[in-house]
Amino acid sequence: MKTAALAGCALLTMSAAACAIQDRSELRPAPASIGFAAALPGQIEPVHAAVIARDQAIFWVTSNGCTAKADLTPVIAPKDGGSVITVRRLKEDRCERPQPDGVEVRWTFEELGLAPGARLSVENPAQVQTG
Repeated sequence: MKTAALAGCALLTMSAAACAIQDRSELRPAPASIGFAAALPGQIEPVHAAVIARDQAIFWVTSNGCTAKADLTPVIAPKDGGSVITVRRLKEDRCERPQPDGVEVRWTFEELGLAPGARLSVENPAQVQTG
């Protein structure tokens, strides 16, 4: 009886190992952008809204009352013949005066190192308001 149980466990273990080997053969390398994003400063900041107009990038971000432009950093990367901007938070806002509409932060194209009229898209996720 013990021999049958051991044989069953061994068979089950080998079957599971074969599945693991098969699954591994289907894995693909992670996109290079994942490693790139991990090396960037801070955390990606969800935005309430974003506007790219008149050679400016304007964002409304969550604030508990103390968010300043210096607490965020824009990261520019080339993409599809233009550029993409990702706003990242460097410093957490620990104040206790939430701003329901967030606060506005803006960067000129000159500050971003972009030529006037450059094509720019936003990569940040949208912050969904509840309630």
